[in-house]
Amino acid sequence: MTLRQRFVPLAFIACFFAASAQAAEPDRAAAARALHALFDEAWERDLREDPTLASALGDHRYDHLWPDVSREAIERRHREDGEILARLQRIDRSLLSSEDQLSYDLFAQRYRNRIALHPFRPEVYEQRARDGVHTLAELAEVLPFATVRDFENWIARLRSLDRFLEQQIALLETGIREKRTQPRVIMERVVPVLDEIAAGPAEKSPFYAPFTRMPESIPEAERTRLAAEGKAAVEQVVLPAYRRFTKFFREKLLPATRESVGIWDTPDGEAYYRELVSIYTTTRLTPDEIHEIGLKEVARIRAEMDAVMRETGFTGTFAEFLEFLRTDPRFYFETPEELFREYVVTAKRIEPELVKLFGRLPRTPYGVRPIPMTSAPNTTTAYYMPPAADGTRAGFYYVNLYRPEVRPKYEIEVLTVHEAVPGHHLQIALAQEQKGLPLFRRNARFTAFVEGWGLYAESLGPELGLYRDPYSKFGQLTYDMWRAVRLVVDTGMHHKRWTREQAIEYFKANAAKTEADIVNEIDRYIAWPGQALAYKIGQLEILKLRREAQQALGSRFDIRDFHDVVLANGALPLDVLERIVREWVERCRSSEERCALESAHDDGASSAASP
Repeated sequence: MTLRQRFVPLAFIACFFAASAQAAEPDRAAAARALHALFDEAWERDLREDPTLASALGDHRYDHLWPDVSREAIERRHREDGEILARLQRIDRSLLSSEDQLSYDLFAQRYRNRIALHPFRPEVYEQRARDGVHTLAELAEVLPFATVRDFENWIARLRSLDRFLEQQIALLETGIREKRTQPRVIMERVVPVLDEIAAGPAEKSPFYAPFTRMPESIPEAERTRLAAEGKAAVEQVVLPAYRRFTKFFREKLLPATRESVGIWDTPDGEAYYRELVSIYTTTRLTPDEIHEIGLKEVARIRAEMDAVMRETGFTGTFAEFLEFLRTDPRFYFETPEELFREYVVTAKRIEPELVKLFGRLPRTPYGVRPIPMTSAPNTTTAYYMPPAADGTRAGFYYVNLYRPEVRPKYEIEVLTVHEAVPGHHLQIALAQEQKGLPLFRRNARFTAFVEGWGLYAESLGPELGLYRDPYSKFGQLTYDMWRAVRLVVDTGMHHKRWTREQAIEYFKANAAKTEADIVNEIDRYIAWPGQALAYKIGQLEILKLRREAQQALGSRFDIRDFHDVVLANGALPLDVLERIVREWVERCRSSEERCALESAHDDGASSAASP
C-alpha cells in the first residue's frame, strides 16, 4: 500500500467529522432558540395567569385584573404545565451550552414542582393569618398611582373584586368538602380583620386609600372623577363582597376547620409534608433528619448564648435572662416613630461597609416602609418586597411598628442585614439585574437559597461593624436560634404531631423573642408547612461551602470573590450551588491569578472592588 493510499481514508474521516461538526452547529442553534422561546412563552403565560404577580414585578399590562382561581382555570393550568414540561423534554439537552443546560434543568425543576404539588390542592390552604383575602388591599403598595390610567386600572380591579372573592369562597368550600382546611386557631385570627374591612365606610377602606393621595399632576377635574368612581366601586362592589365573604367565613368555614395544627391531619397530609420539605429545602433530607439537625443547632447556639449572657454580667438563669430582655423598658422604644427611625439609621449605617465583602453590588435602591396595619398585628417583625423587575420601582424593607413595646432594640441590626443589605435586597436585586439570564431565573425564588442567604447574611454582621454591644450580639444569636428552633417545631407539629402549645413552649424556652412574636411565628409555621425549614438548611450549606473554599484556597481566598460566585446565577437549588462553588474552587486552585469571577451575566451591575 502506498503512502497516498494509506492517508486517503484518514483524510476522508477528517472531512466526515468536519462536515458533521458543521451540520451540528445549526442543530445547536436551533435547540437554543427553541429553549429560549419556550422560556419566554412560559414566562409570559405566568404573568398573564397571575396579574398580581405581574403587578408586583412592575409589569402593568394586567393591573386591571385579578387571577382566575376557578377550578376550571386551575385544572387548565395544570394541564398546560404538563405540556410545557413535555415540550422542554423534546429539546435535546446535549446540544445546549453549559449555561443553557443549567437553565434547562432549573426550568424543569420549576415545572416538576408545580406538577408534584397539584394533587394536594395547595390553593385551598392559601388563606392564612398573615396573607389571603384580608390583605388584598396591600397590592396597592406595589402599584405606581401616578397617572389617570393607574387609577382607572385600580377602579377596574375594585369592580371585579366580587368575582375573585366568589372564587375564593368556592376554593374554601372545596377544602371543607375534602377536609383540607387550615386549623381553627389560625382562621380565628382572620375574623377581626375581615370584620373591619367589611364594616366600611368606603372613605376609611384600605381599598380607597390611593384616592386620598392622588398626585397634583393629574388635573383637578380628573381627580374628582376618579375619587367618585373609586368610592362608588368600594361602596357598590368591595364592601358587599367582603360582607358576603365574612358571613361565609364565620358561618361555614370556621365550624368546618380542624382542631389539630399539623398538616398530617389532612388527606395525604404526611405525603404532602414530605413533598413540601423537599421543595422548600431543595434537598432529600427527611423530616426526622431535619428535626435532628435542629436539635443539634439549638444546643450549639445555646452554648454561645450562655457565653454572651455571662459577658453582660447577668447572674441569673437563662430563663430569667430571657424574661429580663422581654420586659426591661431599656430594650424598647415608646413610639412607632422612634422605632422606625432606628431601622432607617441602621440600614444607612450598613451600606458603606458592603464594599469590604462584595465585588459586585446592585444598582437598584431600596427603602424602608411600615407594614400596613391590615396585616401588622398578625404578621412577622419585618419582610422584604422585591423591586420591579425592570428597575422602575425600588425594593422595600417593611418593618412592623405595631406595638413598639414588644419590638426589641437588640433585634434591629440582625433584622436589617437579613431583610435589606447584605440580605434579601442585595441578593434579589443583583439577580434581577443579570440581564443575560432568562427572566424566570432572574426572578427565581428557591426558598432554601433566598432565605438561606438572608440568614447567612446575618453572620456577616461583625465584618460590617455590627453586634459590638453584647445585647445586639445576643439578638443575632436569638435570630440564629429562631431559625434553628424552626427546624424542631415545624417538623414537630407537622410530622411528629406536636401541639401548638408544645411548639410555643419550646420556642419560649430557647429564644429571647417576645411572646407576641413567638405566637405569630408558630401560627405562621402551622399555616405554611415546610417553608420555615429552608432558612437554616440554606444557611448551613452556604457556610459549609465557605469553609471548604477557605480551606482549599488558603491565603488566596477572597471573601468578595466567594460572595460574587454564590450570587452570580440568581437563586439556585442547594445541590446546584454546591457544584458551581466547587467548580470555581477547582478553577482557582489550578490558576495562579486572583480567583475573581470569570464572567458575569450582567453588563450593568456596579463593581465594588478593583479588578
